[in-house]
Amino acid sequence: MPGSIDPSDDDVVTRRTLDTSRDAPAIGLVEIVADVDGTDAMELAPIYDRTDDLVADLFESPPEADADAKLEFSYQGYRITVRQDGTVVIRDPSE
Repeated sequence: MPGSIDPSDDDVVTRRTLDTSRDAPAIGLVEIVADVDGTDAMELAPIYDRTDDLVADLFESPPEADADAKLEFSYQGYRITVRQDGTVVIRDPSE
């Protein structure tokens, strides 16, 4: 994949594939972070404070595939990258 992230990155906590077909894909991001943290998703801060509707827009009205669009933001102490193909990379910014 163009611009893929080097699998040897030491700060990568996890890589997952987001279910982009669900009504609220941002909820999937919260569930991934909760899984990484070993906590309940309901205990985490609302993600919309960080992403508003950007995650949903990335999948509901995606740009051309060759744009290789991505979102990158901080949430719950992690640096999160979401690519338009549904790939999610969570990094520990303190590494």
